[in-house]
Amino acid sequence: MDKIGLYIHWPYCTRICPYCDFNIYKNKAGTETALVQAILLDMLHWREMSGPRNLVSIHFGGGTPSLLSAANLQKFIKTAQELWSPSNDLEIGLEANPKDINEKALAAWHRAGIERLSVGVQSFDDSALQFLGRDHDGQTARRALELATNIIPRVSADLIYGFTNQTPDMLQNDLRTALTSGVSHISTYQLTIEQETAFGQAEKRGINKAVDSDTSADLLEQTIDTMTANGFNQYEVSNFAKKNAQSRHNLLYWQGGDYAGIGPGAHGRLTVDGKRCATIAALKPKDYIEAAGNTSHGIAEQETLNAQAWAEEYLLMGMRISGGINLARYTEISGQRLAPEIIRQYEKSGLLKKMGNQLSATPKGRMVLDTLCHELLSY
Repeated sequence: MDKIGLYIHWPYCTRICPYCDFNIYKNKAGTETALVQAILLDMLHWREMSGPRNLVSIHFGGGTPSLLSAANLQKFIKTAQELWSPSNDLEIGLEANPKDINEKALAAWHRAGIERLSVGVQSFDDSALQFLGRDHDGQTARRALELATNIIPRVSADLIYGFTNQTPDMLQNDLRTALTSGVSHISTYQLTIEQETAFGQAEKRGINKAVDSDTSADLLEQTIDTMTANGFNQYEVSNFAKKNAQSRHNLLYWQGGDYAGIGPGAHGRLTVDGKRCATIAALKPKDYIEAAGNTSHGIAEQETLNAQAWAEEYLLMGMRISGGINLARYTEISGQRLAPEIIRQYEKSGLLKKMGNQLSATPKGRMVLDTLCHELLSY
């Protein structure tokens, strides 16, 4: 059976961060039951579309899925394993806000089946957390990781870099604290300013919220050097892991695998009979619930990708990871080869590495990955 992952988007947050442009909404009392039922209906529909598959991952994202009750998390996990055949190393991950983490919650999540926790730390510096609009302080974040690593087998810490007034010392302190916390995975995301966010509106008024691109590149290099020196492998542009601690769910995305996208605004990809289908669920929880009630699924948009769009997505996602892409697979999807002379040119300049059929970006190439991918796709 082909592999499939399951992504469940829980769109509610207690607070909307000023930099966030995800499909999120303020948490409302009494809305959980209806949305849970809609998600379960959508899961059944996805099983009908996919047919029997080997389920390799379940990931709860958001929003703040740690707001979900452990009973409903367990209900989703149980249903997924009944619909698809769970792999022996099934990864079940949950994104969690530090304020939601305590011993009781962790024990309940673990009993429900959660074995990987991704903690939205962002920073351990109180002034940085205030700037980023977070609802926790540094001590709460440190305590959350301490508790989590004692109960959940695999724990990841998310950090943000590149915000105004962040110094190399501030970043180093964040990295050092994360490294000594016992986590086996660390994600470091560059602050990007999206127009429709509060930070985006501030930028329009001339209030800078992010550092310039040169400073951000310096901070990324500092991050890579520090993480590598401490035994973490940069297996993806923004992700570092100890041995065997990579996010298997995210690797499914980057390697061009199939995943059911369930919940308001979730994106999905499904390959059946050699055709690649892209889906987007209804954005607003109310519309998603209504759609599931009327049609037994929440999909609002569904498109069969043409060969060019599929191949471009495969390259853009795959070049983010250290393993890169398989050139024969790219040709199979697109019907054409990537230009050998362009590949040779960037190999000579130290930006690309080709080993047999595998093409990947070098550490130097990752620093200019967007430009590099654009060049590869332009010939």
